[in-house]
Amino acid sequence: MSVIFSRAPLRISLGGGGTDLPSYYGEHGGYLISGSIDKYVYMLTHTVFQKRYRLKYSEMEEVDDPCDISHPIFRETLKRHWNGNPLEIAVVADVPAGTGMGSSGAFTVCLIKALSLAKRRSITAGDLAEAACEIELDILEEPVGKQDQYVSAHGGICAYTFAADGSVTVDPLDLDDTTQRRLRNNLLLFYTGEARSASAILADQVKRTSDSDQSMVENLHRTKEMGHRSRALLEAGDLESYGELMHEHWENKRRRSPGMTGERIDTLYTLARRSGCVGGKLVGAGGGGFLVVYAQRPEDTRQAMAAAGASELPFDFEFRGAIGNESA
Repeated sequence: MSVIFSRAPLRISLGGGGTDLPSYYGEHGGYLISGSIDKYVYMLTHTVFQKRYRLKYSEMEEVDDPCDISHPIFRETLKRHWNGNPLEIAVVADVPAGTGMGSSGAFTVCLIKALSLAKRRSITAGDLAEAACEIELDILEEPVGKQDQYVSAHGGICAYTFAADGSVTVDPLDLDDTTQRRLRNNLLLFYTGEARSASAILADQVKRTSDSDQSMVENLHRTKEMGHRSRALLEAGDLESYGELMHEHWENKRRRSPGMTGERIDTLYTLARRSGCVGGKLVGAGGGGFLVVYAQRPEDTRQAMAAAGASELPFDFEFRGAIGNESA
């Protein structure tokens, strides 16, 4: 087998996001609801006839030794998960990086999945997620949590419990067909037009949590409690109340760190609410990216956001997680 295809889904957080960082769950335990969506990071990995490592992403690199790779995730993952001949790897994604849907975690999951296939070894979703977390959290020491890697590896709409010892429990939500259909129809994603790096916002959260900043810790306690309430409302099919909770969640989230929101984001959110959305929030750490809203009148919201220049990203939930295959 010479060419391996792999893909890993992006995600939208549905409640409790931010409690998956070690600085919080290591002391208090974390809990959130998140769903993988049908937008992906894709990789093609060519395993034969390569004299050098050739990596194609937003840039292109060609090196003899993985230690010389500039891209940190490529470099550290290949150093630890590959000992074969040089590879050619090409990467594309459905959405740009820095838009709050877990692209970095999906990238790492997708790469480890590809290397496992290249070695002809199976890997469970849990082991795949933990291997990706090790690269980003332990090796690269990025100020990120475990949500992105776990959602991308497992897929579906699940509750994630983060224990103080770092272990993660994954529990799929019990949603009936009507609730899933209404979620697909009424949850809308709009691009704010502003990509951002989450590092500064997350670094502030990590520092203040580690320093036992009372306002930050209390904010995250409320966030975790909203994660539990989100699950209860979703499983009960009470989506209007869930939409109202999204608004409460956003009001709590925007108080968490400086740079969480901005004039453009606030304007779009106000327009969405005026068009019939009962609630919404930024996807991801904040500062930019995509706005997810629960719309009672979806077409009115689409028209209002289009008039404001906010492009919609149509999506559905997906339930397969990271996958891959080989071709001759």
